[in-house]
Amino acid sequence: MPLISRLFGDEPLDPFLSVINKCPVLDTPTDWKETPKAHVLVSDLPGMKKEEVKVEVDDGRVLQISGERKVEDGNGGSDKNDPECKWHRVERCRGKFLRRFKLPENSKTDEIQASMENGVLTVTIPKQEVPKPQRKVVEIEAH
Repeated sequence: MPLISRLFGDEPLDPFLSVINKCPVLDTPTDWKETPKAHVLVSDLPGMKKEEVKVEVDDGRVLQISGERKVEDGNGGSDKNDPECKWHRVERCRGKFLRRFKLPENSKTDEIQASMENGVLTVTIPKQEVPKPQRKVVEIEAH
């Protein structure tokens, strides 16, 4: 069997594009909306548990969503090294993922909240008023 077929299966379309499209966890599709009171990010992480996902923010206002989907058997344990197991097909994505978002200046990074339900992560970043830059008129002196 050719190497490409072994890696990607019998995909009639571009196999590289197909792998990306079939791997929503590693791609971590995320919607970002702004409401009058907050920025809200919603990420699809199908099959992931909240314990497998990490949400962090650094001083530079960069929000980071990361995690890893590990190889597991049907009972929740790993059996990839079990010589008695024979996998016929492996189509679900596994591996680490990482997304970073530069948050706007009006983000209250110390009040970020995150929740996860049915494989959907919702991160809410409250907004604050940012003082508008003041304009100062400079006198021009005559010599």
